[in-house]
Amino acid sequence: MLGSVLVANRGEVAVRIVRACRELGLRSIAVHTEVDAGSLVTRVADVAVPVTSYLDADALVAAATAHGAWAVHPGYGLLAEDAGFARAVVDAGLVFVGPPAGVVAAMGDKVRARALARESGVPVLEGTDGPVSSGHAREAAAAIGYPLLVKAAHGGGGRGMRVVAGPDDLDAALVAAEREAAAAFGRGEVFLERHVARARHVEVQVLADHHGAVAVLGDRDCTVQRRHQKLLEEAPAPDLPVRDELHEASLRLAAAVGYRGAGTVEFLLDRDTGAPAFLEMNTRLQVEHGVTEMVTGVDLVVAQLRLAAGEHLQDVVGEIEVRGHAIQARIAAEDPGAGFRPSPGRITALSVPTGPWVRADLGAEAGDAVPGEYDSLVGKILAWGPDRATAATRLAGALDDLAVTGVPTTASYLRTVLDRPDHAAMAHDTGSVERDWAPEASAATATTGPRRLLLATDRGPLALRVPRHRGEAEVEVTAAPTTGPTTAVAATGDPVAPMDATVVDVAVKAGDDVAAGAVLVVLEAMKMELPVRAPHAARVDAVHVAPGDRVTAGGALVVLGSP
Repeated sequence: MLGSVLVANRGEVAVRIVRACRELGLRSIAVHTEVDAGSLVTRVADVAVPVTSYLDADALVAAATAHGAWAVHPGYGLLAEDAGFARAVVDAGLVFVGPPAGVVAAMGDKVRARALARESGVPVLEGTDGPVSSGHAREAAAAIGYPLLVKAAHGGGGRGMRVVAGPDDLDAALVAAEREAAAAFGRGEVFLERHVARARHVEVQVLADHHGAVAVLGDRDCTVQRRHQKLLEEAPAPDLPVRDELHEASLRLAAAVGYRGAGTVEFLLDRDTGAPAFLEMNTRLQVEHGVTEMVTGVDLVVAQLRLAAGEHLQDVVGEIEVRGHAIQARIAAEDPGAGFRPSPGRITALSVPTGPWVRADLGAEAGDAVPGEYDSLVGKILAWGPDRATAATRLAGALDDLAVTGVPTTASYLRTVLDRPDHAAMAHDTGSVERDWAPEASAATATTGPRRLLLATDRGPLALRVPRHRGEAEVEVTAAPTTGPTTAVAATGDPVAPMDATVVDVAVKAGDDVAAGAVLVVLEAMKMELPVRAPHAARVDAVHVAPGDRVTAGGALVVLGSP
């Protein structure tokens, strides 16, 4: 390996890659948008280069070339699974730290990936063999049976996905999934797949070199989720009777597609039957890679870089042995007590847990902003133990010690999950958070900084700031809206924006009669869609926003009159 590595990402994964480069003696080149100027990665990297967008492949390749990069590491998210970006990197004479562009394209097309999995003898859920449109979706859905999922054909991370309980919900789900997929991935095609109502989410970590060798580095359980996005992950997957079957299936698929680098094959296990089925293959590093590192002793980012340089797999990982158990909590700037609503703001104080069995992977420090333009992940807290119970106890202690002020986070909520008997007994499924483990607002904010309540009045927004620490609280009233996390309540009963956001859909027009709970406007913040619903039955008197508008916290959306 020679020269520098351009890190084509942001946040905690960019910091993680910079530190791996440092370990290998490689010079790191960070990129940042104007929003991220001065962020942690720009402070720890050897060079920081401004770009207008993390999605501008040409600008990223130009920055890599201009600064003498040897390779480009895409991290996860953004362009990490963009085949065009992988191809552009290689065409520029650089090394793409990941699989070949053809593999990225094949696995990124979820319909094609399903077909390749089936051809490799990997079990696949019933679903459509191609994208569907409203014209023939009903016939396809009837053949699959309800409940089912509408899923983005290109992308992942839980975006562009909707559960459909019955025929009456299908059309709305298609529209919503297509819109979200187009916004997130640039392509709105969707397909249908049978929904496993009670499922475990298990994944297998694979590594492959440029010489045909492929290995499995164990597995992970990622069943604790909200909105099809993971919250807690652990390795190895507990109580997994089909472990050998999943490992062998993953090796077959990786070998069949000519995989190189680090990748993850994901499966759903039906809680009622125990049957596994292929979900997708992620052609990149995973957010949860750290738990695999803790139980195998293999640094996956270092391994990615060494494999990209052409080293042999055996020389990179040696004999793979899984020891003990590790659990990770994702620390996201979200308010669990408000439906995991994204909450951008500034971290005014931060106390990070320490200990011999604890690891903190964070992308920010005290004083740093958590911008609303990007996803809500701030970082992860991980703990290792000789067994699952010990790892959970150590992670619980670490979450108790973590203190974040300025934005609410998922930390306190995840701490309560670790205490749940059904979690300890591995009796939960992917729907437990939203169905059985509804978080309370007080639990979400007890140690993660102040909450703010915006009251819309005829004299403008009035902000009530309620700092909380270890149960103590005081109220501070200011005359201007804050930029931190908010819960919006309109004095007139009219819905207002709960935070700075972009309008992606307006579902009503003046004169419409709406029922209580009907969706009025759909907002997007921190890469999440947020429906704003009618608080009561009413007639819509006026609509103040249109798709594409930017709204600020407390801003008027619609005016409701009498029913």
